[in-house]
Amino acid sequence: MRTLAALSADIHWGPVTARFQVWSDVVWLNPELISNVSIVPMVGDQLVMIQLTDGRWELPGGTLEKDEPYLDALQREVEEEMGGTLLDYRVFGYFDCESAAEKPYRPYISHPRFIRLAGYGQVQLGGAPLNPPDGEQIARVDVVGIEEAVDRFERTGRSDLADFYRMGYYCWQQSGGMDER
Repeated sequence: MRTLAALSADIHWGPVTARFQVWSDVVWLNPELISNVSIVPMVGDQLVMIQLTDGRWELPGGTLEKDEPYLDALQREVEEEMGGTLLDYRVFGYFDCESAAEKPYRPYISHPRFIRLAGYGQVQLGGAPLNPPDGEQIARVDVVGIEEAVDRFERTGRSDLADFYRMGYYCWQQSGGMDER
């Protein structure tokens, strides 16, 4: 698996420092450490991007609810953020995260260390984002090619998300792309 510069360095998300790790069959993660799940969402060979109401392009996914399996959380996030349905999901890595905050984001989340799963998958879009009051507010959902997705992230200073989309797309291509369903 190739590595990308922005995913090879520490990533800072507010009080969280994240280090991307490539997934392999020998990796075993303590499920109690998994607190978040992210996806490079795809419709065929195109990528889905979400834009927040403040204009930022963001990474789809989010925090698990108490005792929620990560695939259930991802389906919920796809519905909330894209108005869609998750068709499949393949993990290609994870962010090993450490928070400098005094308390966890939610009381049931591992703290200060936690894991954010990273993967790609096919989604079916069918409606508007649900935009629950306690979640991110999504203004726009676009389906674009990989070059456009990378360009949008890089223009807004998010090389970490550009590389995340590149990695997901590369993994999808290496798996046989459309033949994997």
